[in-house]
Amino acid sequence: MTVVDRFEGGYAVLETENGTVTVLRSALPEGVREGDVLTERDGRFTVDTSTTAQRRSSHARRLRRLTGKDKRGKQ
Repeated sequence: MTVVDRFEGGYAVLETENGTVTVLRSALPEGVREGDVLTERDGRFTVDTSTTAQRRSSHARRLRRLTGKDKRGKQ
């Protein structure tokens, strides 16, 4: 899985299974954001919108639990 970690000027820092990779921001689809999950085929990146949405939802739930804002499941 490849995830956009951050942007640094004209570059994007991607987290991959093999570590961090830096690519030109222009090599990514327009509108890509930090946290987006990317797939690469034939040297072209696309955003995996389904996996990105699942990860964002999971992270939001985890944050609510950690901050005590999620009352579900608490006794």
